[in-house]
Amino acid sequence: MDLYMMNCELLATCSALGYLEGNNYHREPDCLESVKDLIRYLRHEDDTRDIRQQLGAGQILQNDLLPIITQYNQDKPLFDACIRLMVNLTQPALLCFGKVPEDPAFRHHFLQVVSYLQAYKEAFANEKVFGVLSETLYNLLQLDWEQRQEEDNLLIERMLLLVRNVLHVPADPYEEKNVDDDASVHDRLLWAIHMSGMDDLLKFLASAPSEQQWSMHVLEIISLMFREQTPELLVSAGQARSAQEKQKDIQELEALRQKEQAERRTRTLQRGARHSRFGGSYVVKGLKSIGDKDVIYHRGLHNFKSYTHDLGKELRRVPKRQQIAKDPEGKRRSALSVRLFLREFCIDFLENCYNRLMYLVKEGLIREQTQQHDETYYLWALTFFMAFNRGHNFRPDLVSETLSIRAFHFIERNITNYYEMMLTDRKEATSWSRRMHLALKAYQELLLTVNEMDRSQEENFRQSASVIKSNIFYLMEFREIFLTLLRKFDETKQPRSFLKDLIESTHLFLRMLERFCKGRNNLVVQKKTKRRRKVQKKQQQVESTPEMLEETWQLVSEELRAAGFQVLSLTEGTVPFDAASETPMEEQRTEAIVRIQDTLLARQGPEALSLLRAARSVWPEGNAFGSADVEPEEELQLLRQILFANLPRSAESAVEDEEGGAEIEEEEELETVRVSEKEFSFLDYVKRFANPNIMRPYLLLLRSYSQNTPHTNHCITRMLHRVAVDLRMDALLFQLSVFRLFNKILGDPAASAYKELVTFIKYLLNRFFTLATHNNKAFVELLFWKNVGTVHEMTEGYRKPGEDDGFKRTALSFILLPLYCLCFFPLHGFKMSLYSSSLKVPDIVETLLPLLSNNSRTRRQVVAQMVHMGLVDSFKDLKKVRRGTGIVLWTEEQELELQTLFEEYRNSDDVLGNILKKLTARRSRSRVIDKLLSLGLVSDRRELYKKRRRKAGGKSSGMVRSEAEEISKYNLSLHTGMSGPILWLQNCLNRTADNKEEEGIAQAVPLVPLTEENENAMEDKGFQRLLRKLGIRAPADEQESFWRIPAKLSPSQLRAAASSLSISDEIPVEESGYVGRSSAEDQREEAESHEQRAQALRALLLARKWKGAVAGSHGEQSVFAYTIANSACQESVLVLTRIRFPLASFVLCFPFQKSITQSKSPS
Repeated sequence: MDLYMMNCELLATCSALGYLEGNNYHREPDCLESVKDLIRYLRHEDDTRDIRQQLGAGQILQNDLLPIITQYNQDKPLFDACIRLMVNLTQPALLCFGKVPEDPAFRHHFLQVVSYLQAYKEAFANEKVFGVLSETLYNLLQLDWEQRQEEDNLLIERMLLLVRNVLHVPADPYEEKNVDDDASVHDRLLWAIHMSGMDDLLKFLASAPSEQQWSMHVLEIISLMFREQTPELLVSAGQARSAQEKQKDIQELEALRQKEQAERRTRTLQRGARHSRFGGSYVVKGLKSIGDKDVIYHRGLHNFKSYTHDLGKELRRVPKRQQIAKDPEGKRRSALSVRLFLREFCIDFLENCYNRLMYLVKEGLIREQTQQHDETYYLWALTFFMAFNRGHNFRPDLVSETLSIRAFHFIERNITNYYEMMLTDRKEATSWSRRMHLALKAYQELLLTVNEMDRSQEENFRQSASVIKSNIFYLMEFREIFLTLLRKFDETKQPRSFLKDLIESTHLFLRMLERFCKGRNNLVVQKKTKRRRKVQKKQQQVESTPEMLEETWQLVSEELRAAGFQVLSLTEGTVPFDAASETPMEEQRTEAIVRIQDTLLARQGPEALSLLRAARSVWPEGNAFGSADVEPEEELQLLRQILFANLPRSAESAVEDEEGGAEIEEEEELETVRVSEKEFSFLDYVKRFANPNIMRPYLLLLRSYSQNTPHTNHCITRMLHRVAVDLRMDALLFQLSVFRLFNKILGDPAASAYKELVTFIKYLLNRFFTLATHNNKAFVELLFWKNVGTVHEMTEGYRKPGEDDGFKRTALSFILLPLYCLCFFPLHGFKMSLYSSSLKVPDIVETLLPLLSNNSRTRRQVVAQMVHMGLVDSFKDLKKVRRGTGIVLWTEEQELELQTLFEEYRNSDDVLGNILKKLTARRSRSRVIDKLLSLGLVSDRRELYKKRRRKAGGKSSGMVRSEAEEISKYNLSLHTGMSGPILWLQNCLNRTADNKEEEGIAQAVPLVPLTEENENAMEDKGFQRLLRKLGIRAPADEQESFWRIPAKLSPSQLRAAASSLSISDEIPVEESGYVGRSSAEDQREEAESHEQRAQALRALLLARKWKGAVAGSHGEQSVFAYTIANSACQESVLVLTRIRFPLASFVLCFPFQKSITQSKSPS
């Protein structure tokens, strides 16, 4: 951006500041007002940060603002305004844009702002500028708190923010192009801070009790000062190199020399003694090309080892979500003078400031007085300064504030929080991963410090370390954290450096734990177990009939008279009023009446009378529970009125949320955590690392063995040794990808530099080839990762079918499960999600549960068995589908229709039921109730409850009984050939009743006959009379073709009608197809096969439904499913027609039917 593109008003304002002549700056009379105008312009800049860019392009800060504060620092108003403007101009680009923009245009503006910030940072690398800032800050800190004004505190805070912003600007490696030991812009800035005395002021702010409000600002500035440093480099700055460091360098140079010599020797051996001008062509036997012939190789044989079919192919582009996370840029070594000054700063800071500053920051974090993510500065300071203290004259008392169990707990909680946020906030997963890496390094440094204390010569330090270790090893959270992080490692979100620190921390923890357990015979640790108990959902309350209420009342009244109206003492749980509850008094009074009614229904008369008298003492006004001088007989009448009253129940039990309730299973699992103690075994703890999910991260890091440090390779080898040798589970590492990595390491010319690793690899390969001599399946097992059970079988021998190997198995021997799964899946391997919503099929698991021989199986067990059999890919494919309409928003026409229907039916017995029947857009009961409440048509949802009518109860029940008798007469008079249609009709009525209860269907349901037998029955006059007696409506006009179940029939009426339909057992023997058998024998066998007929009927209906749904959607691919459906129908009809086939024979017939389908014959 050019200066001439600057806005005219902005250019005029900048010109009114003044001008620079040589080293002197001449300000204009309106300089102060111009600075304020620039602040005002920045406040109203657009999303591209145009004002900021124009000021950066005009170099206002370098040419105007910095000369003003250096020459006119005595002019306090002007100095304050310039500091305000510079704080705004130097704020990070990430703060200006919120995040790194993805749009190319905004990305360009973002990078432009960053380039201007880098220019500002170079301009601030001036001792004169920081000298003015240090002098001003020193003068302000000299004032006592009584003399210090609010403006002074604001100026102190702004100067600290200005220093923080300048230090925060990232370096530009392409512009600087510096090497180690060369002074970068950041180094020159640090040197200016040191020469101006600003570092001493920072140490004063960190240690002074009266300046504790600036603790967070000071910690931020210090962390940014040491951003490019490592504790090891600062410790060794200015000191002679130790013999250990020299020996380490010699070993590294020797390894490089051996590698170079080995490569030279390999190249020499690859070249033949005689040079050939022609490379020649070779046929590679046993390696097929694209066709059926062998591969022809046109290059020299010395290059054949690197041959692969992928040569010449274009590399596949890895999707962005699957790309491996990149490691942060490495640290650089600053100039020696800067490192020496920073080293002295660290020593003074640890001796005078560290403990106090870390305490203040920790208190601010706990009290949430800081900004978001400020805990990362705390974690960095803990890691850096404790590592520096460990390397420079180790003194635990200098870091005692962060060397405690509270620090361990704080870091462990942050690691858990960062991991959860990394999973939930996927867009910022990389940022959360970096924060988790920082917390892990802090945890590692705490362990290293405790381990250093344990090896100290001071007895007090060793005792303190022992106390800390006993607390760490006792708590379960600290032992589980490494297992969890290794098991959940994701290389797409967490970089390789995170894995390196994680594996080294795990190695250190295991070594400390092993050493701690060796000196003790028994170690007791905390154990947390999660206990799951299944709680049955409360069944829907059955409405009591007047006869039942009369019988209950007779028993209760006799019990009360026999007891002389004596009351029981109320317990704490039966008091009708709770003063501490947030429930209003009116609702508590209603709940008290309901509790009295429930007690009467439970036939507990004395307790109900006690509740009544207690409620009367709480609510005496209005005589709702009787007057104070009520007689016992009047109390008896009052109890009778409560028993027979239609009381409103709570919203949860009265109104069922159709959409929410459909997703809840019949059984709930309540999880409780139980804390106990157990004796710790180190070997059992190491066994938990013998898991493929934990071994994979180790082997992933081992791939970069040549870039790893010797200590990292030692940590990996030690863990593999623990699993393969200590646990004797070497077969866990028998995997093809692992062996390929081992082959690469053994073939490395510098393999002699990895002696420990090579020795272990040779041992493991020797174990494998020894195992392969007596287990001929060992080479096949290389293709798969193995669990503990498979490792045991591979080494000790495979178990025979039906033999128990001692491991817990969850495989279920369901007889009908494979058959019904194949009936429901059109092709083997198709996902259930393809046939869920579009074909309107029922839930397959809910359909299979009643068909299993073992009724105790749960939904979870059935789904697990289907996943184990390979019928579905995962549990998600059989997730229970939410039922509901999916309609959420209400239009104005729908609201008007709802108001009209409410006004029409507000005086009826069932207001809500009538509204649901007439609504055009089908909605659940809960949403209609919520809408009526929001519109103000009702004030309480109890007004929408259905009202009872008891006087006509006896008459209606008598009518039902008489109708049932008449239906039974019609049923007996029908021809026996109608047994199939009657069963079909009975199933339709039961299914409609279930749908009404679950989904609230409020329209007539048509009876659609799908078979010729049912169609003939629907045309039969006797069958039509039976339908009319059941209340089923005939077609109203020419537009209707089917009989319909009216919407007015309730589920209880539908079930009563279905139960009255029973196939007569008095069928003549000649017509049933069993000539010569006695009627008693038929009845006995009918009773035995009743369950088989019910299962076969369900299979018939489901198979028919799937035959029609699948045949029209998959063409030739549905032949397999079509035939299976046909076979299921035929076998079911055989059972229905009383051919006495056992249920096992039904399953045994299935392979024969499957062989027919393989010939693609659908008949």
